[in-house]
Amino acid sequence: MTTQTPNLEEFRQDIRRFLNQLPDSLVEKGRLGRALAKEDYALWHQMLHARGWLAGTWPEEFGGAGWNAMQRHIFEEESALAHAPRVLPFGITMLGPVLQKFGTKAQQDHYLPRILDGRDWWCQGYSEPGAGSDLASLKTSARREGDHYIVNGQKTWTTLAHYANWIFCLVRTNPQAAKPQEGISFLLIDMATPGITVRPIVLLDGSAEVNEVFFDNVKVPVENLVGEENRGWTCAKYLLTHERTNITGVGFATAGLDAVKRMAAAQVADGRPLLENPAFSLRLARVEIALMALSATNLRMISAAAAGQAPGVESSMLKVKGTQVRQAINDLMRRAIGPLALAFPSEAVDGANDGHPPGPPEAAAGLRQYMNNRKLSIYGGSNEIQRGIIAKTMLGL
Repeated sequence: MTTQTPNLEEFRQDIRRFLNQLPDSLVEKGRLGRALAKEDYALWHQMLHARGWLAGTWPEEFGGAGWNAMQRHIFEEESALAHAPRVLPFGITMLGPVLQKFGTKAQQDHYLPRILDGRDWWCQGYSEPGAGSDLASLKTSARREGDHYIVNGQKTWTTLAHYANWIFCLVRTNPQAAKPQEGISFLLIDMATPGITVRPIVLLDGSAEVNEVFFDNVKVPVENLVGEENRGWTCAKYLLTHERTNITGVGFATAGLDAVKRMAAAQVADGRPLLENPAFSLRLARVEIALMALSATNLRMISAAAAGQAPGVESSMLKVKGTQVRQAINDLMRRAIGPLALAFPSEAVDGANDGHPPGPPEAAAGLRQYMNNRKLSIYGGSNEIQRGIIAKTMLGL
C-alpha cells in the first residue's frame, strides 16, 4: 500500500474485503470477548504480515506499510467493528519504534524482521511490585561482568509473558545515580535464558493473561543493550508515548458503543426498549459525544506523529480520556444487561451456571469486558500519574 495520496474509500473497502476472510471461529471469539489462544494471535499476525499490513505505521524502509494517520484510523476502526483480534502492541507498537530510533543497525536488521514474520514474540518488562506508575523506582538490577550483564529482580503484570520468547526490560545499571531516572538501561532478554521463571496471575474475570517474571542471575549479552548504558529512561519515555496513544482504543470504543446500542434496543424496560429510556439515552449521548471528540483528537495526534513530531504530553491526555470513554461504555453495557450483571467471575463470564447459561452470550461478554477493562485506567501509567504529567508539562503547575 503506497502512502501517495491514497483513495481512502477504496482503502476502507480493501480493509473490509480482507477482514471478511477471517475465520468465523476467530470472529466469534472477538464478538463474545472470549480469551484468544496463542494460535489465534499467530494466525492474525500471519494474515496481516502476508498482506503487508502488520506494521501499518512503520516506515517502508523497515518493512512497514507507511500508512498515514487516516489509514491507521480506518484500519483500527474496521478491525474493531469486524471483531478482529487486536494487533499485539509489544513488538509492533512498542519495541519496533524504539529500535528504529535508538537501536544499532545490527539490532534493526536482526530484530525487526523477526517481529514481522512472527519468529519472536515479545513481552514488556517494565512494572515491578514496587514500581508501577512510579516506574523510575524500579529495582531490577543488571551488573556488568565482561561482555555480559547479570540480571536479578522481578517484573509483574507482564502481559502474555507465558507466550513470549523475548522480553524487553528496564533494569538499573547504576544504583548510585543521583536521580531515579538516571542509571536505568534498556535490555533485550531471551526468555529461554537460564534463571527466568514465569508465574501466572489470575485476574478478576478468571483469566491469567498477566504474569510475574523473576530473574535469578540471568546472563544477557552486552550487545542486547539498546541505546546507551544508564540512558534507558530516554527509550522508556519514547516507548510509553506510543503505548499510551495505543491504549486510546478509539476503534474498540466505537465497536463497544455499537454493541451497547444493540443490547439496549433488545432489552425491554417498562414496556419499551431501554434505548428509548430518557435517562439511559442521555448517558449514551454523552459518551458518544466524548468518543467523537476523542476520535478527532486522536487523529490530530497521529497526524502530528506522521509529520515527524514525537508524541508528547498529548499522549497522556489521550490515555486519560480514552480509558475513561471505554470504561464508560463498559458501564453502559453493564446497565443494559441489567440483572445479568450480577453474575460473578469465571463460571459466570464463561456463561455457565450448572450447565445453564445465565443469559445471551453478549451479556457474558459485556460482563467480562466490564471487569477486565478496569485495568485500562491503571496500566501504561495510571490516570492519576498522567494528570500530574499534564499539569506539570502543559499547565506549568
